[in-house]
Amino acid sequence: MLPYVKNKFILTILIFIIWLLFFDHNNLIDRAKELRHLRQLEKDKCYYIERIDKDSKRLEQLKTNNKNMEKFAREQYLMKKDNEDIFVIVEVD
Repeated sequence: MLPYVKNKFILTILIFIIWLLFFDHNNLIDRAKELRHLRQLEKDKCYYIERIDKDSKRLEQLKTNNKNMEKFAREQYLMKKDNEDIFVIVEVD
């Protein structure tokens, strides 16, 4: 055997490190996965905060101006007045 494996302290430390790397509940592999997942969740959080701010501003515009509300209803829900016709143009790739 190798001379440093005969030393019981080095062997114990080596077994302990292997245990921490692979077998422990908080091993390094799972910890790296969790950190990657945490970073993705933080990015998602920033995206949703920006989206909430944008939608809140849009909602405020719709509540304060009837022309904006009419434009939104016509564009999003294809609403129309009684004497109008709507033509929807769909682009095909």
